[in-house]
Amino acid sequence: MPLSPLFDGPCYAVIFTSVLAGDDEDYAETAQRMMALAQQQPGFLGVDSARDDIGITVSYWDSLEAIEGWKQHAEHREAQRRGREQWYARYRLRICKVERQYGSG
Repeated sequence: MPLSPLFDGPCYAVIFTSVLAGDDEDYAETAQRMMALAQQQPGFLGVDSARDDIGITVSYWDSLEAIEGWKQHAEHREAQRRGREQWYARYRLRICKVERQYGSG
């Protein structure tokens, strides 16, 4: 997966870190569906994601309202429920304001 682009001006990052519980039935398919669905949401800017022992997904949004809209999306809410009940041994979600960004490539 390529790195997300650099964005003009400040934005918000939702940092989701997780450890899988072992019951990963439908996990990969659901994760792909959520990625595709998030990209269609108003205010979505990009995403960076990696999974090894710990999964880390950072999605970027243009506003806190856009983040709340994604949180409340019906299909996403179902995936959240399954995550809590089935897929994740532990998880953390953090929302941060990105003031600056820079990079190469």
